[in-house]
Amino acid sequence: MAASIERSPSAISLSPSSSSSSDLCTPLTSQSDLFQDNPFFQSISNDQFIAIIGGLGYIGSHTSLELLRAGYNVVIIDDLSNSYLNVFDHIEAVARSYCEEECQPMPTMRFERADYREAGAMKRILDQYVVMDADSVPYPSATHQRTSRIAGVIHFAGYKSVQESIKEPLKYYSNNVAGLIDFCQTLGSYNIKTFIFSSSATVYGSIANKGVSLKEEYCVHQPEEFIDHDGEYKTALAGSTGLTNPYGRTKWMCEAILADLALADRDWTILALRYFNPIGCDESGLLREDPRGTPTNLMPIVVNVITGLSPVLDVYGSDYPTVDGSAVRDYIHVTDLSCGHVAALRTAVSRRGLMGFRTYNIGSGAGNSVFDIVTAMESTFSTKIPLNIVERRSGDVGVCVAEPTRAETELNWKTERDLQACCHDIYNSIKLSKETAGLDDNNKNDNSIFR
Repeated sequence: MAASIERSPSAISLSPSSSSSSDLCTPLTSQSDLFQDNPFFQSISNDQFIAIIGGLGYIGSHTSLELLRAGYNVVIIDDLSNSYLNVFDHIEAVARSYCEEECQPMPTMRFERADYREAGAMKRILDQYVVMDADSVPYPSATHQRTSRIAGVIHFAGYKSVQESIKEPLKYYSNNVAGLIDFCQTLGSYNIKTFIFSSSATVYGSIANKGVSLKEEYCVHQPEEFIDHDGEYKTALAGSTGLTNPYGRTKWMCEAILADLALADRDWTILALRYFNPIGCDESGLLREDPRGTPTNLMPIVVNVITGLSPVLDVYGSDYPTVDGSAVRDYIHVTDLSCGHVAALRTAVSRRGLMGFRTYNIGSGAGNSVFDIVTAMESTFSTKIPLNIVERRSGDVGVCVAEPTRAETELNWKTERDLQACCHDIYNSIKLSKETAGLDDNNKNDNSIFR
């Protein structure tokens, strides 16, 4: 069931909001104020929105913020299953502060509480943005299609834990794959066909262990010719090599479905962004990775150890064929990742109807090991992190690093922040949460400072 929420934030709280019934929105801003000097927005009217599914989660909230900073009107749709309502307030506060500093109007932001898999709830939301209906004749039999004020959709609502997917594969196939199919059918019925999909580097499977940076052509859905790292011309055939877990398999399936959809209907423009390992938080400290359940990503687990919420950091495997034996990943600042979505959206809209389906690696192109992360966080926080070396986890690969050239060339995007910046921003976020809660920095065992 969808619930529209409206509230005007005043004081900023870092505690989960219990509100679920008031309306959350900011006033509509005229396109003439925001977009008059930007040719990209010539195809977007003054009251159009970008819909962000899962927009209060870790990556979704940061992307919502970057879209607002870039002048987009946004409608955030989230069921709050792994996020908190007060994140909306934090996004609004940081965006408004930025707009005031830059002397630019604040774009419109709205929130709708809904599960994207519930077609009825989604239709009630999308109905609010219909400009031209189809002569009351059901789509697709109408003489003309609907027109929506939603100019594009960014989809963050997939489940994302490798280990959980191994234990509960049907949960992942139901939400990530079946949910996507129904959602795209709903979007198509409203003629909303510009779509940015959150994919993952896990689609590369065991090929990640080759010891070279991963090119998009290593996992394709239509044959592609490319030049490999050795300088040879090769032809990539559709498929993936050695998918190692159900989560990665769902992402590969979703990409394949979207590629087929774009091939069948040229009106669809779909960009799949293959994330590597996002860490860090917005420099304001008001947004961060804060899941409702037990964290499964490395950085929030490290933070829990540093702050005393966990006694020791388990390191899964020290016998990988890497420099120090621990797993190596391509860690990317979440703000850089979010800016990648803005770049992808800009490209998708400006080339609407011309691109079809296209994949992009969103990574830095550099790898850091688990021990590198530990060392960097120890240096930033001036503390020692106790470690417990355990066996490798099922489904993990030893090395996974992006080749980001395609995104740099076609999206005009690249990373700007390094590992030190990630750690520094996390430090500031934790410091801010303690100050907001009014607790002494030495009190590390009070869980309330993280809410």
